[in-house]
Amino acid sequence: MSILAHPFLQHAFLAGTLIAAACGVAGYFLVLRAQVFTGDALSHVAFTGALAALVAGIDLRLGLFAATIGVAAGIGLLSRRGRADDVVIGNVFAWILGLGVFFLTLFTTARSSSNGTAGTSVLFGSIFGLSARDAVLAAAIGGGIIVAMAAIARPLLFASIDESVAAARGVPVRLLGVGFLALVGAAAAEATQAVGALLLLGLLAAPAATALLLTARPYLGLVISAGLGVAEIWAGLALAYAAPSLPPSFAIIAVATAAYLAAYGGYRFRRARRGRRGKRSHLASPAADFRVTAAGARASVSAPALPRRGPAQSSRSVFGVPGKPARARHNGPMAGPAPQGAEPR
Repeated sequence: MSILAHPFLQHAFLAGTLIAAACGVAGYFLVLRAQVFTGDALSHVAFTGALAALVAGIDLRLGLFAATIGVAAGIGLLSRRGRADDVVIGNVFAWILGLGVFFLTLFTTARSSSNGTAGTSVLFGSIFGLSARDAVLAAAIGGGIIVAMAAIARPLLFASIDESVAAARGVPVRLLGVGFLALVGAAAAEATQAVGALLLLGLLAAPAATALLLTARPYLGLVISAGLGVAEIWAGLALAYAAPSLPPSFAIIAVATAAYLAAYGGYRFRRARRGRRGKRSHLASPAADFRVTAAGARASVSAPALPRRGPAQSSRSVFGVPGKPARARHNGPMAGPAPQGAEPR
């Protein structure tokens, strides 16, 4: 029997594909902008928001999305130029954890008899338990996140590489940062349904970090990050189906971690080969590789062009190599007599 003959697997593959692609695209910028700590904080925000919704007796997805998007946007507003600051994230992190403990106490004492497994599903994910309606909704939200990220990708990349220059050129850096974090919050809420609040950081960070190890070209990196996320979630679902004792969330993150370790090993091997060949190999990280590549591209665009060669200039002399002597263009004491009929300057 085919693996896709089961309805619950059809729903898991449909939702998981768009969720993974959205997390890959959002996570690429999250890693590039060194804001992975934000994703860690949002994992706890997701759990707290879902518990608050359960305590209030409403759909947990409402609390999940409201909390992650609201807190992510709030972190951006409290930070400089919309770029999440570690101090702000740390304070929000502690406050959210306290709220999570409070709502967990209320939930276990007041409403545990009516829905005792909801908290576990939020923590560890329930991708095999999605209904057809839930899968379609998750896929639609994931597709919306991808479209929104594609719309802001170019100015966001500019602001991520050189924030000051982007602001000077009129790019709304603060608004972009807040909007980006709101999209990361939505992606985190979606990832909670696939791998749970405890492991959603792996789905956000691992494919993106692997893509940065594989290429320094930003748009290719975005495609690789999204593609890796989809491939990893497919492989994880197939692995969990083949070995029923493996939770799907664990299988997905295990595949993502293995892909990252393989890419990291290849990256270190390439750096070692460059070092043995005498080439510069001082870069500290793949993100540094990316920034140096981007800076070089900007410099080549802004560098002045070589002077045009005139009829009296040698092509070799333009690049500093001795060539045929150029014809004198002035009449000085060493220039020799002027041609007949020419007036001295």
